[in-house]
Amino acid sequence: MTAAHITVNGDEAPISPAAPHTTVLDFLRERGLTGTKEGCAEGECGACAVLVARPGTHEPTDWVAVNACLLPVAALDGQEVVTSEGLATTGEAGAPATLHPVQEEMAVRGGSQCGYCTPGFVCSMAAEYYRPDRRASADPAAHTDPEHGPNGFDLHALSGNLCRCTGYRPIRDAAFAVGTPPEEDPLARRRAQSPPEPVATEYTRDDRTFLRRSTLDETLRLLRERPDAVVIAGSTDWGVEVNILSRRADCVVAVDRLPELRELRFASDHIEIGAALTLTEIERRLDGAVPLLAELFPQFASRLIRNGATLGGNLGTGSPIGDSPPVLLALDASVVLADADGERQVPLAEYFTGYRQSVRRPGELIRAVRVPLPLSPVTSFHKIAKRRFDDISSVAVAFALDIEDGTVRKARIGLGGVAATPIRALATEAALEGEPWTEETVEAAARVLRTQGTPMDDHRASAAYRAEMLGQSLRKLYVRTTGAVSS
Repeated sequence: MTAAHITVNGDEAPISPAAPHTTVLDFLRERGLTGTKEGCAEGECGACAVLVARPGTHEPTDWVAVNACLLPVAALDGQEVVTSEGLATTGEAGAPATLHPVQEEMAVRGGSQCGYCTPGFVCSMAAEYYRPDRRASADPAAHTDPEHGPNGFDLHALSGNLCRCTGYRPIRDAAFAVGTPPEEDPLARRRAQSPPEPVATEYTRDDRTFLRRSTLDETLRLLRERPDAVVIAGSTDWGVEVNILSRRADCVVAVDRLPELRELRFASDHIEIGAALTLTEIERRLDGAVPLLAELFPQFASRLIRNGATLGGNLGTGSPIGDSPPVLLALDASVVLADADGERQVPLAEYFTGYRQSVRRPGELIRAVRVPLPLSPVTSFHKIAKRRFDDISSVAVAFALDIEDGTVRKARIGLGGVAATPIRALATEAALEGEPWTEETVEAAARVLRTQGTPMDDHRASAAYRAEMLGQSLRKLYVRTTGAVSS
């Protein structure tokens, strides 16, 4: 086992003497790379964004933008990182560096004023600039999509980046002006080579340890020995606790690169999604094959978060306002739990037992999520929040219905934000099944849905508002499926 190190802008750097909880952000700044900045320390502002070389969907390597404020630097042992300083091309001795095309467009179009947020924007924009399947519109003059540029740039790539002085129009203009990476671009060429392999890590400092094993079996044996260990994948939840609550752990175990947790398989009767695949990887690999998940992904935090967050982590935290549980409940999903003795499959409807509690035992990991096939044809996900994107839901409702010959044959409804756990709306499902899909049925079922759960008053919404939104979500689904205008 070699000494822990990280490659930054092409140069290898030892992680020592950083503490195991030290974030990538702090590690970089201590090395003088101060373009990476701290804004919120929660993964919401994007000032800390950097690029990491990850396994690609269309090429061997993707340049993926992540929040450096959330990831412990030990999690990138053996990995390759590029910061905003590393994007420019260094000239001959004494000659000035050449700006990266993204940096050039931000400069000439006035996308930077105070400059604090700019390096994070540049890194997120660079990740989209290098996305292999980004394609320009066949007819740029006729292009009208406000969220995708004529150059194929997906503006949602910047949904996790905030600016409060320049305004977003010049930043959008810069994003929509970048072209295709030239063949000689070193980062574009790098995509054709495989990313660094995950390495086994055992990094200890001041009696605290960060561990990564090579296989699932080794990891499960480790968790049997260390049931107190904090398990992380993207660290989008634990990183917030480290930063905001000053949480520290004697032992942290990383599972995000375990091959056994990163498979996506289509079987005859189910789809199995590895618990450590990031949401971005799942979205791109499924490519719309599960419409309800496809509807969820753009509403789940930001692209920066989705580049690190996993289904296993979202379910493992047990949060009652997580966005994926309502969708997975509506899909009748199960979780595959693994420990050193073997595996068991648990329906997600039986997984949650209380506030942030579940049937998962000490030493157990979520290995995968299984979605049964065939899928229900009528699906919808409604997230009620204060912002359109990148916000925590006040209420989340997911529907999956089988409607045949005008009759509801099967109904599955998952709810979030209305109880101590994500729940199935069982009474509403019963009120729909076997009934005609009519306005009268929907109104009766909406009255039942308003009573589901035990919503509470808090700073996001009142209990009455949450209950009303439940009923409205079913009416909205009806209008969407029939084109009718409900009275």
